Amino acid sequence: MDTLFSDIVTITMNDDQPVLTHGYVGIENGKITYVGEKPPVESASTSLAARVIDGKRRLLMPGLINSHSHLPMALLRAHADDYRLQEWLFDHVLPAESKLDERCIAAGARLALAECIRFGVISCSDMYFHLPKIAEAVLESGMKANITNPLVCMDMSSFDFNKDRGVMEIREVLSLNKETIAKNKAGNARLVVDAGIHAEYTSGPEAWKACVAFAAENGLRLQVHLSESEHEHLACIKKYGKTPAEILYENGVFAEYGVFTGKTTAAHCCWITENDMDILAASATTAVHCPISNLKLASGIAPVMKMRERGINVALGTDGVCSNNNHDLFEEIKTAALLQKNITGDPTVLPAYEAIKLATVNGAKGQGRENETGRIVPGFDADLIMLDLDAPHFIPLNDPMAAVAYSARGSDVCMTMVQGRILYENGEYKTLDLEKIRHEVENYVLPKLK
Repeated sequence: MDTLFSDIVTITMNDDQPVLTHGYVGIENGKITYVGEKPPVESASTSLAARVIDGKRRLLMPGLINSHSHLPMALLRAHADDYRLQEWLFDHVLPAESKLDERCIAAGARLALAECIRFGVISCSDMYFHLPKIAEAVLESGMKANITNPLVCMDMSSFDFNKDRGVMEIREVLSLNKETIAKNKAGNARLVVDAGIHAEYTSGPEAWKACVAFAAENGLRLQVHLSESEHEHLACIKKYGKTPAEILYENGVFAEYGVFTGKTTAAHCCWITENDMDILAASATTAVHCPISNLKLASGIAPVMKMRERGINVALGTDGVCSNNNHDLFEEIKTAALLQKNITGDPTVLPAYEAIKLATVNGAKGQGRENETGRIVPGFDADLIMLDLDAPHFIPLNDPMAAVAYSARGSDVCMTMVQGRILYENGEYKTLDLEKIRHEVENYVLPKLK
């Protein structure tokens, strides 16, 4: 056995036994090999484990999954705050992004990954450009990620699918990482490449059909923004006579490609209708709730409980740092739970365990990783995080699940591990050089943005 977490409060996210007050978790060759309330027999003599981690005043749980992010937008932290979505995007964000070259993107991706690791995020579903540079950063960091450069074509009269920058970059990453992609088909790869459609309003039917065919041909999942703002939603109805979900469904996004496969992830879903929810449910689409970003931009609030009632898998995301300001998923867990309680007028809805599922079990399902991560069970990857319970906001620890959902914050994470490899521990990054990243951002990126 490589590592044994000994006598530690453990949140397993396993419905049969979600909390172990005195847990023992063993790891070997990157996999969880033992979970119990007593030491494994072979570790009665602790010398048999290469490292024994004392669980006193610590909590162990599955690493968090950020199901919607734009990693390099960490470079635009506090760049454009307190604007409405359309003004924020078109007047401030897009002009800034046009100044970012691939070296900037590489620095931004590493900065964001360092923040994710620090806050206990072990995987993210990301949309951004210069995809090969993001792929390199993910592989270097040790994290998992589903990445895409989503298709964008503002002028469909000049559309050429094979010349779309996102499509070309996806093909490049697929080509560069044949071995990784091959492993992925067996469920073992950290890096997954997805297809992507930015949104209904940034392309058109011909592009959607081509992207669906491309995804099906290559066995890729699909990421898309869906009904994020009321403006976007109503403009689509005015243009097509249908909602974004309905018109995308008509063109294959949630139909022959997505039906009963769970291969599509739709971010935001703030303004979806009852019929839209039926489409998402029938196609086993994962809806990603981004509560803090949507609140900050006053975009709306996803109808999480209504979606859950229909059996839709709902996961959790931060969106980009420019519209959130950090990658702290613990903030998202708490906010998501509180919003649904307030909206429904029922404090019992989305209780702590179900809220944490949004960022663990449900996120894993949305990424196609439900058989490898999101729970602490034997045979799963050792994608684990440990929280320091010495902080006063954890005392007393009456209910570990409630403490994680309502009291925890990213800064409480004292260890992040992916596939048994420690990426961060007690202030030390094991894979990324934060000072080097900071220097690159301050001395190369920021002058570009001025």
